[in-house]
Amino acid sequence: MPPANRPSPIGEILAAADQVILGKGRQTRLALCCLLAKGHLLIEDLPGVGKTTLAHTLARLLGFQFARVQFTSDMLPADILGVSIFDREHSTFRFLPGPVFSQVLLADEINRATPKTQSALLEAMEEGQVTTEGETRPLPQPFFVIATQNPSSQVGTFPLPESQLDRFLMRIELGYPDHDAERLLLESGGRRDQLPTLAARLAPESFAALQQQAAAVHASTALLDYLQLLVEATRNDPRLVHGLSPRAALSLLAAARAWAFTDGRQMVLPEDVQAVLPAVACHRLRLVSGSHAGVADIDSLIRAVPLT
Repeated sequence: MPPANRPSPIGEILAAADQVILGKGRQTRLALCCLLAKGHLLIEDLPGVGKTTLAHTLARLLGFQFARVQFTSDMLPADILGVSIFDREHSTFRFLPGPVFSQVLLADEINRATPKTQSALLEAMEEGQVTTEGETRPLPQPFFVIATQNPSSQVGTFPLPESQLDRFLMRIELGYPDHDAERLLLESGGRRDQLPTLAARLAPESFAALQQQAAAVHASTALLDYLQLLVEATRNDPRLVHGLSPRAALSLLAAARAWAFTDGRQMVLPEDVQAVLPAVACHRLRLVSGSHAGVADIDSLIRAVPLT
């Protein structure tokens, strides 16, 4: 059961999402925390487990202007950013904005596109603007990228470079549904047909207020000491090629604040940091063997760092 003191809009959004994404309450809450922390979200898993449905569900429940792009190997940057066309009537060029000019861009199967097209999102994700044909154009606010990707072992994928992975505040996996959730799916059918009926639970400006409240959640000196110990542990762990950067540390704190906020608290606890650390860190940390760190690696790191 959700905490009784959970902020009302948060509880309504998570409850509605749980009716669509069955049995994945933790992943849904992590995804919402990512957006509350003003971050971009990467959802990685096998096709058919609900990645696109989760992204679409969040966008509809939050009332955001939404655009979806199916990434393919022949896609060009202009297909995302937009293109200028010649207007014969006025004898001038007119810019046609691409799907990136939305509040939530669902980049579906982003790692099927070539690195050149993937990099077209870098400026948008970092700066909230795009530069095309020498002109810088601001994006609508708020602006989020929710990207899905297939496992890199699958045919026809181009791994995201580390510089772009770092732009995603969180990476989550959905996994297979449990037995009861899958039985409900089999008995009642898929949940994607419910998406058109989902009503927004708040306006974008109301969500901005929730973001401000989440960012204001208190982090004590002792909590910051603990967070720094965790970050430093990643930098000294011989299993890892490199540790978390200062930007990753800031992302971890923002995510922990959002997690505490969705629990109805105004103070971050070490348990909040531990709850979001795998989602914030796994895609940023690479093992010496060449693979990305897994949840088990992060859990062992957490156990090795004492609470302050």
